[in-house]
Amino acid sequence: MIDIFDKDKMEEECGVFGVYKHDTEKAVSQLLYYGLYALQHRGQESAGIATNKNGKIFQHKGMGLVSEVFRNGTVKELEGNIGIGHVRYSTAGESKIENAQPLVVSYKNSHIALAHNGNLVNARALREMLEDGGVVFQTTIDTEVIVNLIARGLRNGIVESIKRMVEIIKGAYALVITTEDKLIGIRDPHGLRPLCMGKTKNGYVFSSESCGLDAVGAEYVRDLEPGEIVIVDGEGVNSYSQNNWVKKKLCIFELIYFARPDSVIDGISVYLSRHNAGKILSQESGVEADVVIGVPDSGIPAAIGYSEASGIPYGMGLIKNKYTGRTFIQPNQELRVEGVKIKLNVLKENVRGKRVVIVDDSIVRGTTSKRLVEMLREAGATEVHFRVSSPPVTHTCHFGIDTPYRKHLVGAMKTVDEIRDMIGADTLAFISIDGLVKSVGGGTTFCKACFDGDYPMEVPVVED
Repeated sequence: MIDIFDKDKMEEECGVFGVYKHDTEKAVSQLLYYGLYALQHRGQESAGIATNKNGKIFQHKGMGLVSEVFRNGTVKELEGNIGIGHVRYSTAGESKIENAQPLVVSYKNSHIALAHNGNLVNARALREMLEDGGVVFQTTIDTEVIVNLIARGLRNGIVESIKRMVEIIKGAYALVITTEDKLIGIRDPHGLRPLCMGKTKNGYVFSSESCGLDAVGAEYVRDLEPGEIVIVDGEGVNSYSQNNWVKKKLCIFELIYFARPDSVIDGISVYLSRHNAGKILSQESGVEADVVIGVPDSGIPAAIGYSEASGIPYGMGLIKNKYTGRTFIQPNQELRVEGVKIKLNVLKENVRGKRVVIVDDSIVRGTTSKRLVEMLREAGATEVHFRVSSPPVTHTCHFGIDTPYRKHLVGAMKTVDEIRDMIGADTLAFISIDGLVKSVGGGTTFCKACFDGDYPMEVPVVED
């Protein structure tokens, strides 16, 4: 059984999407819907859309998947030629409708809608400062801190207000905003969270991943640079940079796990990076075996790469039930103990009597890895060799990825041999940090803090 409630993976962050059409009579709500649908893998907790018609904001949001939130013609009721959308997994703030995004606020004669992917490391201090100044918060998410900082500076114009906000906040963020007659995209000064721009026949699109552009037929233009602010309005596209203090550090876990394999982030193919990781993993930790299998979905490209490099045939070994969404009825403890195969099941014909190499993208707590090994042995595998296409996760993320406290990270508490004994595999090997960096093209432009503790900025001290 795979207990889907163990939280034994780095949980998704959020996805943001924005659309601008020059024709003010054209509605963008349906494009936003399809864009969010393409980004659904980044968050399944809540979804929302806010559209802008002549400065007036229309919005609809709710708990659940995009297809659950937007039913019965609600999309068509959202008027306007500018709009933003959001799919959420909560990394800051509770899971409730008040924290769903986009956030919409009114300030004097202005209306602002904002959607945020990421996490601020100084949100608490900024929130206290704003509360001391009389600001009343309606949510518990750091996104509301951002939108209030923008609203406070609007007397100097939207551009100057955003520039000042970017100087104050610290952390990871990709933002899409609509106010007045504008669509705005912003990427944090380290480029930790991805954000790209595309062009349509009569407008522009912002998306967390390029697969969102593909979904609406937009042509990829480029990724926003770290610290860049891009404003689209009737006059065209204007860019404002923060080049005096930017330092690119894209979250490497985007390429390992979060992004869809058909996306390209900062010029790097997600699929090819995972495929390369599998090849390098085979070179670093080869083993004699009869079949290579991957853990769906993000472990499969690495498994194929491992197979190609090693010469060991690739086969389907685990079948995923793709319909266990957030509304799935949770099994009781008795069913869990009995081992009901809820999310993954073994294709016995491909593993029975064979020495199996199983490739996964990561090991966080280790409970799922242990159950996978047990399932393969129960299905008749004679040997189980576990290979991981990322290094051991040893540190907590502070930038929008939901990781457990360090004491719950098996890579921080145990050696590789101890982890192997815990999960019951015959052998266990992780890709090296150097090998991982090589798989994504090399360089020093990645945040690998979850593996090496080298954070790109000062982070809060948390109790383990």
